[in-house]
Amino acid sequence: MDLEKEELRIKHRRARKMMLLFSLLSITMTFAGLTSAYIVSKARPDWLKDFELPDYFIASTFIIIMSSVSMWLAKKSVKNKIVAKTSFWLVITFLMSILFFISQFMGFQELINKGYYFTGAQSTVTTSFLYVLALLHLAHVFAGLIVLIVVFINNQKNKYNSETLGFELAETFWHFLGFLWLYLFVFLYFFR
Repeated sequence: MDLEKEELRIKHRRARKMMLLFSLLSITMTFAGLTSAYIVSKARPDWLKDFELPDYFIASTFIIIMSSVSMWLAKKSVKNKIVAKTSFWLVITFLMSILFFISQFMGFQELINKGYYFTGAQSTVTTSFLYVLALLHLAHVFAGLIVLIVVFINNQKNKYNSETLGFELAETFWHFLGFLWLYLFVFLYFFR
């Protein structure tokens, strides 16, 4: 009977990991399609050639890298079964993600102050792409915030003492979001 339970547990883990993998592949394909459309659209005569990214996007990049580090430290604490320290690093990660949101919206405000709008007569294809890419990423970071809250609650309930799959999946998703923003930032910085 114990063998059956162990086989079921292994299948359950494998299924959840595959679900996350398919989700991440789907997100990757979405952003690959959008960045490909961005490259193709650069040939348009109305494309902005001298467009600069907001300085707040640089701050966002630093913040999301630091949140990835704090998530890694939380994972290290989970492995050592230190609930309080894990909670501390999860809160730091959560606060960093709030800072990421703030810096993103300040970046949008910087764009608006420069006269670059998402839609309308004053918008351009260039800025519309920028808004879509950044806002879509923010939607995924919002999902990451929800994941962080769930992981924090589960950690407080000591659910990660014997089984850490949920935490591992959350950590993978969070690092993916950080990598995705790095990709977008570098892409937008060099392919203007």
